[in-house]
Amino acid sequence: METLPIVALPANDAALQKLLANHGLVLTPAETRRVADLLGRDPTLVELHIFNTMWSEHCSYKSSRAILKKFLPTSGPRVVLGPVEDAGVVRVATHAGKSWCVVVGHESHNHPSQVVPYEGAATGVGGILRDIYCMGADVFGVLDSLRFGDPEGPNGPRVREIARGVVDGISGYANPVGVPNLGGETLFASAFDDNCLVNVVALGLVEESRVVRSRVPAAAADEDYVLLLFGKPTDDSGFGGAAFASVDLDEEDVDANRGAVQAPDPFLKRVLAVALREVLDHLDRAGVAFGLKDLGAGGIACVTSELAHAGGFGAEVDLDAVPVSLPDLPAEVIACAETQERFCLALPRSAVDPVLEIFNERFELPRVSEGARAAVIGRVLKAPRFVLRHQGRPVCDAEVAAVTEGIRHDRERRPRPAPRFGPPAGPKRLELDAGAAVQRLLGSIGGASRRPIYRHYDTEVQGHAVIRPGEADAAVVTPVPGAPFGVAVACDGDPWIGLLDPWAAGASAVEEAVRNVAAVGGRALCITDCLNYGSPEVAEVMQDFHEGVRGIADACRALGVIDDDRAIDGTPLPVVSGNVSFYNQSATGGAVAPSPVVACVGWIPDHSRALTLDLKEPGSLLVLVGERRAELGGSALARLYPDLEAGPPRPVDLERSAQEIRATIDAIERGLVLAAHDIAAGGIAQAAAEMLFAGRHARPKLGLRLDLDAMADSPDVDPAGRLFGETPGFLLEVSAAGLEPLLAAYRRYGLWVRQVGAVRASGALSATWHGRDLLRLDAAELARRWENGLAGVLA
Repeated sequence: METLPIVALPANDAALQKLLANHGLVLTPAETRRVADLLGRDPTLVELHIFNTMWSEHCSYKSSRAILKKFLPTSGPRVVLGPVEDAGVVRVATHAGKSWCVVVGHESHNHPSQVVPYEGAATGVGGILRDIYCMGADVFGVLDSLRFGDPEGPNGPRVREIARGVVDGISGYANPVGVPNLGGETLFASAFDDNCLVNVVALGLVEESRVVRSRVPAAAADEDYVLLLFGKPTDDSGFGGAAFASVDLDEEDVDANRGAVQAPDPFLKRVLAVALREVLDHLDRAGVAFGLKDLGAGGIACVTSELAHAGGFGAEVDLDAVPVSLPDLPAEVIACAETQERFCLALPRSAVDPVLEIFNERFELPRVSEGARAAVIGRVLKAPRFVLRHQGRPVCDAEVAAVTEGIRHDRERRPRPAPRFGPPAGPKRLELDAGAAVQRLLGSIGGASRRPIYRHYDTEVQGHAVIRPGEADAAVVTPVPGAPFGVAVACDGDPWIGLLDPWAAGASAVEEAVRNVAAVGGRALCITDCLNYGSPEVAEVMQDFHEGVRGIADACRALGVIDDDRAIDGTPLPVVSGNVSFYNQSATGGAVAPSPVVACVGWIPDHSRALTLDLKEPGSLLVLVGERRAELGGSALARLYPDLEAGPPRPVDLERSAQEIRATIDAIERGLVLAAHDIAAGGIAQAAAEMLFAGRHARPKLGLRLDLDAMADSPDVDPAGRLFGETPGFLLEVSAAGLEPLLAAYRRYGLWVRQVGAVRASGALSATWHGRDLLRLDAAELARRWENGLAGVLA
């Protein structure tokens, strides 16, 4: 047996901790001794770095996996692949004899974006695009869910710098690659001063018969298979990135933090995507069985071990065969660096030459980016071993399962003290100037238009867009040319609810995302989640996480999948992809608000019926679905007026939501609705104003008159609750002739529904209460406030 260059582990834990720190490792002494037990000897330095990465929270989900498996539904009749590989796959529709699937992935790049905003955000987009490409799909869109600190607070200059860098990074990557931005959401709060959140969703299209698996195929048992790396040459960027994302962020350690962030190359990615499509077409035509996976966290060590283990094999990698851009890179860096723009194919040795020719000669990778190319770097082993060689000798030799299966931690959980709420009533609410409050809300950082953000992004490239950012609650695209169906997608989350009720944060994120898709006429197919929390070593954080996941699961089961007859068939809404991001807190101890973010993917059988939110014509009527309530806890109004008697947060009623969603899809498909908007942050005031502003340039003279008395049956609900309460619901524009059929349609579902306003040609937003004018605001002036509220943040 060949001699391994082992590192002798000190018997004393303090000495071991010092050794680990000297090598930049975040393994604990106990975990390190567990590595030695698995290996049956002391590890090599390369092995320590591999386990440091593979056992990080980012890769192993060691604190979260058991909770996720306990609660989340992941299967369903349309699920082709759940959360077992790089992205989920769901069946959408059949067209021209082919079954078409959407591939969807959801990732975070939080720590890197806080440290190096442009590069962190750009490589976050790059990573999630690779997840989609390696499933055999063509990417047709991305969305981003962003959380930044308070740009008007004491850390305002740094917050604004990060926000600008992140937005530029997202556009600076997706735009050159040629992928449209389909939407997202951006929130600002002081809880994110020390840790921004950058969550990215990507979607792709693939024929069901051509879904690619991230594993060595079974054919490798009878044929010689090799591992072929292609893309950017390996450098030292991103070395330790997975571990960096799995510890508290210390911004004082500038050099180490920056070194853990990868360097993006969107132009190379564009060429790789086109070349990869040609390679996949070639392999399919030739009938070659292959596996494909992208390189992200853990680099070469991760991708080769996971490809092998998923197929039931082992792997041997020659690190000297890896194309590198820097001389004398240590073995552990070549093995674990997270250099961007790389993929790995497992394919028969007999099929290698044509693939190398496509990458290196036809697409001239070495000329596109210095040092880029495709190269064979290893082989598949029949035995389940994982072996790395460097300079002619082994530097890693382990059971492949020991490397990939990770470890589990059963963390302590402890609930936080329950918040105490006063009644949702009091003199300050009665004294509230409703008109001034509406103006303040719409001109605030929280309530202003997000156009200053999404105008940076290309939303038209590829030509699939039916509904674009800002035009509705969800984006709608037609990724299959000539097909009648559309794909609707939206993402959402509410950190302020997370601070008050962690279960409600998870449940309401699902509820809101599904409502957004329903508001354009879309039927939810699946969701993905990105779960952003503080340190799992804090018992209260683990309880928040547990409850957030439970809330997501409860909502998935209550809302369910809607079948072709618009009835819920008892199948839970499946979670097909996702990500857990722990340690979103600074070294000083400040953690982000519990922030589960959910993306919903739906489909529209006839995309021509997809609905926007802009008001269409004077004389039409405004209908409210969902009675208003008095609770304002956690609301946008309560944040603007901290002394207001807000009361508790609005309750979550999933059964009612399920019925409202079903009825709204039904009404839109029957052509009863002219415009639709989900009610969320800012309540009816925000929703009504956005419906008025969305079509302002096409119809500048439209106005809207609201009747607050009609918004609730209970006299205990004051004007503040009626106008600014965030109880979920829908605002619908309907023609006068269509009012009674619409009301009857909702009542068949047993729902509360009322006419609460009318569209006027007055150019004003007005509201009455007890027969008297409560407010009257010039719509054009109000729109200017709304459009300019964020301008200073990104200027």
